[in-house]
Amino acid sequence: MNNRLTHIGKKIAWQQNALSVIVVLLGSSITYFCWGFLHAKSTLVAGVVTIVPNIVFALKAFKYAGAQSSKKVVESFFSGVKLKMVLTALLFALAFKFLVLLPIPFFAMFCLVMIMPLIAPLFLNSVINPNQNN
Repeated sequence: MNNRLTHIGKKIAWQQNALSVIVVLLGSSITYFCWGFLHAKSTLVAGVVTIVPNIVFALKAFKYAGAQSSKKVVESFFSGVKLKMVLTALLFALAFKFLVLLPIPFFAMFCLVMIMPLIAPLFLNSVINPNQNN
C-alpha cells in the first residue's frame, strides 16, 4: 500500500515537473523569436531556478506514505520544503550574480512556473483521477 501511495504521488509530481519543463522550453522559444536571446536566456534561467528545486522537493517529499509512517511523511515533506526554499534562494543569488538577466522576463517565467502546481491539474486530470472516463 505504501509503495502504491508513494508511486501515485511521485507520478503526479514528475508529470507536473515535466509540464513545467515543457512550458519553460516553449516560453523560452517563443521569447527568443519575439524579443531575442537575452530575453530567452532570462526565461530559461528562471525555469531552471524554479524547476530544479521542485525536482529536489519531489524526490525528498515522496519517500514515505501511509499511516504507519506518518511521522516520516511529515518530516520528509517539511525537510523537502526547507531544502527547496534554500536551493531556490541559492540558485536565485547565483543566477543574478553571475549572469546578465532581464528582470521582467525572469520574474514572469518564475511566477508562471511557481503557479504551475495550481494549473497542472487542469491538464493532468486523467493522471490524478485515473478511473474517471473523459
